[in-house]
Parts: sequence; C-alpha cells; structure tokens
Amino acid sequence: MLIERTDNEVIICIPSYVDTNDLQKLIDFISYKEVTAKTKAKQSDIDKLATTVKKGWWKKNKSRLIK
Repeated sequence: MLIERTDNEVIICIPSYVDTNDLQKLIDFISYKEVTAKTKAKQSDIDKLATTVKKGWWKKNKSRLIK
C-alpha cells in the first residue's frame, strides 16, 4: 500500500486483491467524513431532522406497508 499527499489531495494505492466490499465500506466512511468535516450542525439538530424525515416517510408509505 502506498499513501501520497499532494497539495490538494491524499492518494491511496491499494493492491487489487483487497476485497472490494471492504473497500466500499471504507470509501463510504471517508465520504461521510468529507461531507461532515465542515458542518456546524449540532447533534440535536441532526436528531430533529432525522425524526422529521422518518415521520414524513412513514406517512407516505404506511398505507403501502400495512394493509
């Protein structure tokens, strides 16, 4: 494995025999870290948003799931 840092990015070279499912999990985590790195949101704000989204989804799909 080789890790190189340039002015604008970090480059990671991984051998092709490494399991791609594990790599996808790693990439998903890195993407999450990148997206949330500069957020100023508080955990309570995120929890409220998640609750709102779940309620909206349930209202939209309840009749389809419970017959």
